Amino acid sequence: MPSFDWDDLRHAVAIGAAGSLAGAARSLGVNHTTVLRRLDALEAHLGARLFDRQRSGYQPTEAGLVLLEQAGHMAARVDEIERQVLGRDRELTGPLRVTTAFVVMEHLLPQPLADFSRAFPGIEVEVVENAFLVDLASRHNDTEQSQMRREADVALRLSGHVAEHLVGRQLGMTQCRVYALRGAPGLPQVPTPLAVLTRDAPWVAFERGASARVYDGWMRQQLAQADVRVRVDIFNAKAAMLRTGIGVGVLPTFMEDKHPELVAVSDPIPELALPVWLVTHPDLRKTARVRAFMQFVGDALVKRLQAS
Repeated sequence: MPSFDWDDLRHAVAIGAAGSLAGAARSLGVNHTTVLRRLDALEAHLGARLFDRQRSGYQPTEAGLVLLEQAGHMAARVDEIERQVLGRDRELTGPLRVTTAFVVMEHLLPQPLADFSRAFPGIEVEVVENAFLVDLASRHNDTEQSQMRREADVALRLSGHVAEHLVGRQLGMTQCRVYALRGAPGLPQVPTPLAVLTRDAPWVAFERGASARVYDGWMRQQLAQADVRVRVDIFNAKAAMLRTGIGVGVLPTFMEDKHPELVAVSDPIPELALPVWLVTHPDLRKTARVRAFMQFVGDALVKRLQAS
């Protein structure tokens, strides 16, 4: 039989202490569906009902009482281990791996990261530019597939959805507009309705088969009948093509500072507004270097996003 998942036991202990799913959820800082899912998984694993669901709340069964007693001993030992481990990780030194998208590394992260490195010279930050969110929980899997994956301590992502098991903060919103080369003959130079742009202007778009980003679906729909001249795979390549005057294209507004030769020719596009998240795994959030990075860089990016 596979070993216990301590997280499942922890959720059961919280139910026993609170007497309800809602109370357990509040104490653990999760939603009640997560608590119920964990309890169901534990009961299925053990093949026994641990709580009777009554009007007055969740009452432990005989099997539940045995489990809660033993789990209480385990919890005390886990807390002791955690204190000892964290005590060795309170210094602001050591490696820190951050994953983000190329466009974020290029335009949002450099200055906050440089300032962080000056403030915390003992922390060595390694940035992995990746268009997809690294599974920060994969460090707990020993499968061959997870061993092949690059892991990270912190993720900085543009995303409308963050996995439920991650913790962190939303730093702000990004906006997108359509841009053209400033002064280019035949290209619009002032904000123009999207319907007119898609009908009359030549476009630089993303690759036809792309589907992972919110931008991809929007472009497939909006540019289905448009005059697309060039397709690329990332925003930096699109900006490079826009600088040639070949057409117009969508870019995040935070790219404007590095591309003064481009002019916005649309209003912000509501469908392409995305939040910026800075997240980590719950097991890592108390680590000193992770906590310092999320606070310092997070605060800097909040100000940066407010200004863009």
